[in-house]
Amino acid sequence: MQFLSVKSIAHRYDIAISTVWLRVKEGKIPKPIKLHGTSTRWKLEDLEKWESKESQKAEL
Repeated sequence: MQFLSVKSIAHRYDIAISTVWLRVKEGKIPKPIKLHGTSTRWKLEDLEKWESKESQKAEL
């Protein structure tokens, strides 16, 4: 299982780190999980599923 940091997410979608958090708050990006208290990460698998759903919506 692979995990991505907020910095990696920002790079992946070519957005600022603050925009990542804003989009999470708005429900436009999946919520991350907490690892070891202060470490927040996204499961790559969850992001890929979300990306697939979003691309299917865009095709409609």
